[in-house]
Amino acid sequence: MPTCTEFAVFEVKHANLARVLALSESLFAEINTEQKNIVAHEILVKTAVAKGPLKEQLKENSVEGVQEVCWHLTWANVAAVEASSSKWSTYPSAAEIERLVGKKLYYGHFVSVIAK
Repeated sequence: MPTCTEFAVFEVKHANLARVLALSESLFAEINTEQKNIVAHEILVKTAVAKGPLKEQLKENSVEGVQEVCWHLTWANVAAVEASSSKWSTYPSAAEIERLVGKKLYYGHFVSVIAK
């Protein structure tokens, strides 16, 4: 079966950004505890709001506003996505992520296609 790519884009208050980034890494590890469901991942911050190094932004507690964060996940296959989705509420990091994340802007899964 081919891999499956997920894109999830959501808003995060700047004050919550560092925690959401850490929780995201924890969540991906939790999902992979029993088997390697997520084979690769990136956490991205929208360039329009990510001026300068991210480490510097995270130090600036006085900065207000909302960041757009994207998860770019490569899943082992569609079955891995479905299995993990059904277990979402059992992952320790999921509830806190849900609490800290604002508006969900986009969420989708894609598989490769070969066009002729």
